[in-house]
Amino acid sequence: MEKINNVKMKDKYIEEYNINSFFSHDVEPFAELILFKKNEYICRENEKLSYLYFFISGKAKVYATLSNGKSLLLCFYNSFKMLGDVEFPNGENAYNNVQAIEDTYCIGIPVEKLRLSLLKDAKFLKYLSISIGEKLNRCSKNSSINLLYPLENRLASYIIAAGERIYSNGMTVIRFNENLTEISELLGASYRHLLRTLNTLCSKGALLKEHSYYVVKNEKVMKELAADLYQ
Repeated sequence: MEKINNVKMKDKYIEEYNINSFFSHDVEPFAELILFKKNEYICRENEKLSYLYFFISGKAKVYATLSNGKSLLLCFYNSFKMLGDVEFPNGENAYNNVQAIEDTYCIGIPVEKLRLSLLKDAKFLKYLSISIGEKLNRCSKNSSINLLYPLENRLASYIIAAGERIYSNGMTVIRFNENLTEISELLGASYRHLLRTLNTLCSKGALLKEHSYYVVKNEKVMKELAADLYQ
């Protein structure tokens, strides 16, 4: 986590996403521009939230840790969203883990400085309720995805969302190079099932195995399989 002392850049984001319009009073003097490097946690499950975050740019994955110690993927963030909205009203600790999968910028609003005024701000509370409603709807949809969609679709969605774009042989490709044991857990599948599915995607010409990682060979096919899951 790195606070970026660039007022012009911060003000640009606040204006671009009209963040001040969510509040009755100007929050710009309190707002901070924060950079999370790849693999850093924006928030961790059961830890105190010091900020309300507005997700500005980058990409992050949201996952929950279950009572059996395993993890389950909930969704990805790759566009403007509010983080910490569900926990804010009662001052609760973070419900889920949010981890950057590429360098990510957020506008942070310090909770302790503004909690009392925000809890009395009807304009902000209206925006908060809309944000929570959208999040609950998305979580309901994504829970159904985990139950009803084949692993092939869910894995394709994960690779498209979390894969690293690299320049290779004169073109930009998506490289998938993650711990497969962790990925099988996140997607609610066995390690063996994950390997079989990766082999199936290779046999379809969608993926290509190179050394210890995979490269997306046919992005069109992968996106068709992904079908905007976990968004």
